[in-house]
Amino acid sequence: MISQERVEEEICRLYKEAVIKLPEDVKNALEHAFEIEDDETALLNLKAILDNIKAAEEMNIPLCQDTGLPIVFVKMGRVEVENLKEGIVKGVEKATGEVPLRPNVVDPLTRQNTGNNSGRFIPQIDLELVDNDELEITIFPKGFGSENNNALKMALPGEGEEGIKQFVLDTVLKAGGKPCPPIVVGVGIGGSSDMALKLAKKALLRKVGEHHPEERMAHLEEEMLKMVNATGIGPMGLGGKTTALDVKVEYADTHTAGLPIGVCIQCWAARRATGILKTE
Repeated sequence: MISQERVEEEICRLYKEAVIKLPEDVKNALEHAFEIEDDETALLNLKAILDNIKAAEEMNIPLCQDTGLPIVFVKMGRVEVENLKEGIVKGVEKATGEVPLRPNVVDPLTRQNTGNNSGRFIPQIDLELVDNDELEITIFPKGFGSENNNALKMALPGEGEEGIKQFVLDTVLKAGGKPCPPIVVGVGIGGSSDMALKLAKKALLRKVGEHHPEERMAHLEEEMLKMVNATGIGPMGLGGKTTALDVKVEYADTHTAGLPIGVCIQCWAARRATGILKTE
């Protein structure tokens, strides 16, 4: 059995890793954006971002003051786990005190802060059952400077691929510099309204530069990335070649009468950390 204590420790470890050290694929993409840029303002902004990333690692502190809403993606195989939910909650609370994390979780109406980043239905847990002998946990701290720019459209089937591309472009244009670009754009297509947005968020878990395994979806990703970068919004919304580091698509089959489209925007601090626990 995987004990609750092991889950707590792994959650705490992963949260610390996620908020302090940016994944290599994201850092590489930001460095590439700096290398190809020729706008002076954009270069200044990208240099500040890269310096910030380096300082966070050297000083062992979070790279952004917004350490996010705790979102946890779990892939559960044929393993027995002791109090999985409790382990996740306690692990987030432990990380809040030890990293430390900014306490971000509040009542949606009274705005009273819980003080420990847990609350009603928070941490947000996504559970997927898989066919292996492991428990895979991914911490995805989601800052709300970017989250506030997400969008959903219940499009009509006739709008098709062109309608999808236009909605993604409109969403990015409306967001402008608010989500701290260069951004990563997650696009969820199909399912129901809530599933489209969940797919968009899960798309962000894939590495920057990693294309969808289906050629038609990979082509759509490439087209939308070119469209987004052609806007010239640029780093921090002040102009430049790189508005987005990548566009990621995930999809599900849907109802014959609908075409749900979810867009989830991630800031340049595309933080995530994954760990695997096995039965001892």
